[in-house]
Amino acid sequence: MIHFPKIETERLVLRELNLADSEAVLIHFANPEVTRFMDIEPCRSIKEAEEIIQFHMDDSGCRYGLFDKTNGGLIGTAGFHCWAPESPSSAEIGFDLSPSYWGQGLMQEALNEVIKLGWHVMNLEYIEATVEPENVRSQHLLHKLHFLKSVELKDNLFYYTLKKEDFICD
Repeated sequence: MIHFPKIETERLVLRELNLADSEAVLIHFANPEVTRFMDIEPCRSIKEAEEIIQFHMDDSGCRYGLFDKTNGGLIGTAGFHCWAPESPSSAEIGFDLSPSYWGQGLMQEALNEVIKLGWHVMNLEYIEATVEPENVRSQHLLHKLHFLKSVELKDNLFYYTLKKEDFICD
């Protein structure tokens, strides 16, 4: 199991989620606005929160909790999945944020650092993302991060890619 470094930005602390975060994860993922465009239902129990965390601990990739430096609370998550360390050319990025923090540039701040980790620690050559057509906020964010929309998949998801040479940290 690979451990990823703690990251600090101007307003956030990013660290790998662990089972001690179960209560905060439950509260975060219980919000239907957070899970609206995810492939999970809103979280209803500590056991479900632990399963979410354990999935990310066991999955090939990493999932950071995004913690507000002002109050220390969990406000979102971001990270990679579908990564094979033995052939690390690509991984899929995922992210979510509590609605009370939307529109403040926090996810862009976090993803700039998470993407750098992908290039420099995970040795990725490109990063993928899939987004539902109705998730305009995420599409806008991916465009700001210089992801290119490739195709609309048959399951009605937009497919985005970012090559290392195209990444510009704003």
